[in-house]
Amino acid sequence: MLRKIHAIWRIVRRLSGDDAYERYLQHFAEHHQNGCSHSEKPLSKKVFFKQWQDEKWQGVKRCC
Repeated sequence: MLRKIHAIWRIVRRLSGDDAYERYLQHFAEHHQNGCSHSEKPLSKKVFFKQWQDEKWQGVKRCC
C-alpha cells in the first residue's frame, strides 16, 4: 500500500512540476558534466525556476 502511495505522489509531483529541479539536476549530471568543462555548474534552484516560469508564460497562449 505504501508503494502505491509513493507512486501516486511521484506522479502528482511530476504533473505539477514540483520535481522539475530534481529532474534538471539528474539530467545535468548525466549529460553535461562528463564531457564539459568542470567550470560549468548547474543553475541554482532560484535561477532555474525563474527561467522555467519565464519560458512557460512567454508568448501568446491562445488559439484565436
